[in-house]
Amino acid sequence: MYEYTSSKRLFERAQSSIPGGVNSPVRAFKSVGGTPIFIEKAKGAYLFDVDGQKYIDFIASWGPMILGHSYEPVIRAIQQKAENSTSFGAPTELEVQMAELIKELTPNVDLIRMVNSGTEACMSALRVARGYTGRNKFIKFEGCYHGHADMFLVKAGSGVATFGIQEVPGVTAGTAQDTLTAPYNDLEAVRTLVQTHKDQIAAIIVEPVAGNMGCVLPAAGFLAGLREICDQEKIVLIFDEVMTGFRLAPGGAQQKLAIDADLVTYGKVIGAGLPVGAFGGKKELMERVAPLGDIYQAGTLSGNPLAMIAGYTLLTELKNHPEYYQQLEQKGAYLKDHLTALFKEADIPAQINQFGSMLSIFFNAEPVTDFLSASKSDMARFTRLFHGLLKRGVHLPPSGYESWFLSNALSQSDLDQTLEKVKQTLQEL
Repeated sequence: MYEYTSSKRLFERAQSSIPGGVNSPVRAFKSVGGTPIFIEKAKGAYLFDVDGQKYIDFIASWGPMILGHSYEPVIRAIQQKAENSTSFGAPTELEVQMAELIKELTPNVDLIRMVNSGTEACMSALRVARGYTGRNKFIKFEGCYHGHADMFLVKAGSGVATFGIQEVPGVTAGTAQDTLTAPYNDLEAVRTLVQTHKDQIAAIIVEPVAGNMGCVLPAAGFLAGLREICDQEKIVLIFDEVMTGFRLAPGGAQQKLAIDADLVTYGKVIGAGLPVGAFGGKKELMERVAPLGDIYQAGTLSGNPLAMIAGYTLLTELKNHPEYYQQLEQKGAYLKDHLTALFKEADIPAQINQFGSMLSIFFNAEPVTDFLSASKSDMARFTRLFHGLLKRGVHLPPSGYESWFLSNALSQSDLDQTLEKVKQTLQEL
């Protein structure tokens, strides 16, 4: 039985210096209870905590470790680049190479600006859409999370959903009134909002495959319908690909789902685990960004050389090995099929949503297609599954509102061991 002695000691110590003892709320294990595990190192598909316990990892640092932890070419590149200094605050050739590589891989991106996080990417893309259209309002979807900028925290997913926070103190009514929300996968609700606020909506921002209320797939025709509405009403369509970009395909969800957005935001994978984000899109919009245009955005650490070399190395590996995506797809489908069979055999109602290397378990009798249906999941049962697997050495997201992220470092043995541990845990549910 795992005791987590060192993790407990560190968590108690952390709470005297860090709010809640963590630097991102979901890490506190509030929704599942117990003590968060403190990680010491990771390699491939495995995490090792400060108590020396080993875990098969299904978070992959929330997405970026698509080829596994401590991926040797990335680590080596970072080490070599760090010898030249960790930051310049000035342009480098590497930033140009990174931008060119992203453009090569990604459909419909003419210009791209590097930033430092997914939150920064999303708030910057919305600013561009507002500046370009001269409108203030925008539409987001219930349960979708686009970072913690004020305007995105209205009916957001991820940590906000995990903690049951409906109204976030510090977000002003004036900010909130420009944020319009619709249920995910509900085109009619979007059409109603667009007509009610005729010629006032600058943008529609959406996770093309939702990952912040658990993994929720777009219904047939949903994204195409958004594209059509935006074309008709001169609204900017923003794909938040902070999770899906370069994870679902070399060109992200745009390529995988054959839908072009006007602006796209990136994060996670393009930094290979280092803090980075980016936003890009059509030339006519991106030419409005300073210093070329009048829409201001800046960042001292944007294009940081360590983040750039890490991301450039990882994306180059993905570009040179397109078979990795097929392998990830096969692993995701394998888990889905076998998990479905295990829950059916145990007579436990469950929905397994999977798209490529993203996956979630919902303890629901009915399909999960939006935040309302996701919120009907039996979270007490998820908590028991989480802790049952954790003590058996399987590391899941500590919330039923978060997607799993598979890495290609997961072996067939890892998958089969995980399924066996799920089977053992089901006896406790």
